[in-house]
Amino acid sequence: MAKELKTNAMRMLDKLKIKYTFNTYQCDEFIDGIHIADMLGQPYEKSFKTIVCSGKSGEYFVFVLPIDKNIDLKKASKSVGEKSVELLHVKDINKVTGYIRGGCTPIGMKKQYKTVIHKSAEAFDEIIISGGKIGVQIFINPDDLCRVVNGKFEDITADEHIL
Repeated sequence: MAKELKTNAMRMLDKLKIKYTFNTYQCDEFIDGIHIADMLGQPYEKSFKTIVCSGKSGEYFVFVLPIDKNIDLKKASKSVGEKSVELLHVKDINKVTGYIRGGCTPIGMKKQYKTVIHKSAEAFDEIIISGGKIGVQIFINPDDLCRVVNGKFEDITADEHIL
């Protein structure tokens, strides 16, 4: 019998009795969210990526934004009350979060960091985030996600799209 797939994020949601569904797809290495959404026929505006930044204070911050948008570091800094933030280097993602690039989710990191979710998520009943492992997605209500990560909704993106 095959072992049931459960990531740290899923275990945390189960423990908190938060409703979610998940999806798996074949992927052996990092592929950006736009390519995954295209591959799976998912709308960009409901598909969110997780970005981790460090602040001047030395604290870490988590930002969840649509896959086709860039983070605006000025808006992100302001949203967490920092003078400035910068993107965490890829080599440090696992050390800080417990996750790897492409499998990083705001749920169940090594430590709960201050988290900001892009305000566009509030328009949906369900958004798609990483499931905590490459090849796994979690479908979750944005308000539930916000509660789980003790986050808030704000505008943290640059005006232009990545495409």
